Amino acid sequence: MGSVQIVTTILAAAITAVAVWLAVRAVMKMTAVIRLGQPAPERFGDKGARTRKMLVETAGHTRMLKWSVVGAAHWFVMVGFIVLSLLVLEAYFEVVTPGGGLPIIGHWTIFGLATEWIGILGLAGILVLMGIRLRNRPTRPGGRSRFTGSTMWQGYFVEWVVLLVLIFGFVIRGFKVATDHFEYPVWATPLSHAVGAALPAWTAGVSVAALIKIAISMTWLIVISLNVTMGVAWHRFLAFPNIFFKREPEKAAGSGLGALRPMMSGGKPLDFEEADPEKDQFGVAQVEQFTWKGLLDFSTCTECGRCQSQCPAWNTGKPLSPKLLVLSLRDHAYAKAPYLLAGGGKDLTGEEKATAAQLAHVDVLALAEAEKPLIGTAGEGGVIDPDVLWSCTTCGACVEQCPVDIEHVDHIVDMRRYQVLIESSFPSEAGVMLRNLENKGNPWGAPQNTREDWTKGLGFEVPRVGEVDDFEYLFWVGCAGAFEDRAKKTTRAVATLLNEAGVSFAILGEGETCSGDPARRIGNEFVFQMLAQQNVETLNEAFEGREKSKRKIVATCPHCFNTLGNEYGQLGGEFEVVHHTQLLAHLVAAGKLTPVQPVDGGVTYHDPCYLGRHNRVFAAPREVLGDSIQGELTEMPRNSERSFCCGAGGARMWMEEKIGKRINVDRVEEAMATGAKTIAVGCPFCSTMLNDGVNGKGAGEQVEVVDVASVLLRSVKPDAPAGEKETESVAG
Repeated sequence: MGSVQIVTTILAAAITAVAVWLAVRAVMKMTAVIRLGQPAPERFGDKGARTRKMLVETAGHTRMLKWSVVGAAHWFVMVGFIVLSLLVLEAYFEVVTPGGGLPIIGHWTIFGLATEWIGILGLAGILVLMGIRLRNRPTRPGGRSRFTGSTMWQGYFVEWVVLLVLIFGFVIRGFKVATDHFEYPVWATPLSHAVGAALPAWTAGVSVAALIKIAISMTWLIVISLNVTMGVAWHRFLAFPNIFFKREPEKAAGSGLGALRPMMSGGKPLDFEEADPEKDQFGVAQVEQFTWKGLLDFSTCTECGRCQSQCPAWNTGKPLSPKLLVLSLRDHAYAKAPYLLAGGGKDLTGEEKATAAQLAHVDVLALAEAEKPLIGTAGEGGVIDPDVLWSCTTCGACVEQCPVDIEHVDHIVDMRRYQVLIESSFPSEAGVMLRNLENKGNPWGAPQNTREDWTKGLGFEVPRVGEVDDFEYLFWVGCAGAFEDRAKKTTRAVATLLNEAGVSFAILGEGETCSGDPARRIGNEFVFQMLAQQNVETLNEAFEGREKSKRKIVATCPHCFNTLGNEYGQLGGEFEVVHHTQLLAHLVAAGKLTPVQPVDGGVTYHDPCYLGRHNRVFAAPREVLGDSIQGELTEMPRNSERSFCCGAGGARMWMEEKIGKRINVDRVEEAMATGAKTIAVGCPFCSTMLNDGVNGKGAGEQVEVVDVASVLLRSVKPDAPAGEKETESVAG
């Protein structure tokens, strides 16, 4: 060992010792903060499925590859980080001696070949990612960036570290080539040999370059250890457990899509019959009331902004960005952590749990952070502004796009639950809807005895449950389908088509009440459970004696479809629920419905969020429309899982849109730009919102918004009255 190697060895050992000590301290701090969250025992089940999903999503990059160029570049960088960590380890042998290398595998040609090409592709990948970040920098002209609000220096820092580590890996190999210390052939390591040809035969160069590589790597570790909220770096470790502990690992859609997580207290679903607000947690009022998985979510956020770029609220000038909401909760949790870890915190009655002695040495900034309300305006010092909380349509675009499976919608609804149930704080116009649900069983407040009025004049009898001995499908009409003028035409069209196809079905009529979706999404879990339990009892009675596979329900509203199929199981209601487009597609394919008259003028299809993104029903409505128009659909740029919301979800249907551009107008403009004369939908909420958008644009005579069922009916029975233009006003 020469003098250079002695110096490089000492320096490498010193900086590594400091970095490792800081890293251990950082990991302990993060673990302590995450453990402050509430229990989530359900996250530990089915470890086999969780492991498989984690490996598929990480090694396969299945979520990242939705963004093909970025995904491919990121995959090479990820693989480079994992595999080339062995070369960082090898550098510790190289600072000691120029001919040093990893024991056993370090001399294998296959190892040299693999690391060479991973390094080359990693270099290409990181350069692509750096170019994308620069091209989409928030300060660029031309509008908002998905990186707006991200801590940009951290992203640049991480990318430059990766680039320099990769470069110095080849510099080390180059010096080995120049000094005849390199064991791999040219065919296996062409770039290393090319670099070696350009470098001098400086023996000490290997150890010096190895020290620089170690110093860069350990500087990175020191910086991220001093910044535990640096998600752009920590996600490469936290993504694995965050994906492993996702809510439903076997689910095709994002883990936080479809059903909402039940309202929990102490790790158990809340039973309203026995719940006590002084002992049980009603939603989330403090950051530590999120589960530990929620705190892990916040810590894992990469600040990539994919959620933000797809969010309908953010894209129309609302204050909500799913990314910024998560970052605000993350920063608040870590700033408040010293106070919480000292024993501080408020009990459910608002009393301080810690003694004065426990809090005596807590940093004043942490104490100040603890006084901030979780939901509050800037003047109140709130962590999340009310306008942010109530801008969410629960469309799920954020969850769909997140590469590390953060469950934004669950967290937003948990905060809404506390605001609604305990604080009675929510947009005033939604109060009418909630009162109507409680008193009338539907959000419009329509009389219950008018639920069957849509059946009048159909030309055939619509059977009721209890009036017929048997039926294959229970037709869940829904509140919109029973009371709202446009939606009633869809209901009539579906009933007509089912009758035409010879499908045996029956309705509940006045026995049906609201599914509870708007109550649950706004945060009123009490009203949801009241309605849902009533419906579950009614449905179980209607299907008495049938096994689950024969307890079939067809629904025209995706919100009812989602609630009955995904959420009623939480309350003892197990049913096979299909959307009407799925059943109609099956009937057409089976030859029971035959389109005869092509629908002309061009058709584009708007994917409802709760049908498409939340439940992965993309093909069926397109198949029905394709058969009806006997040609190809004109797709909007944002379609399928990236479809843009109509603005009605999350109970926004009953709240005024006062900030920014109206979401439905943005969507209508996109639909009209296709040149199609018909905008087909599969949801009564979407129908209302897009019709309003078309009329707001003064295009009611040129463009028609109509349900998929009505399009099919026009093709199957061109003279059917249910196919008339659906531009009437909403029923009161």
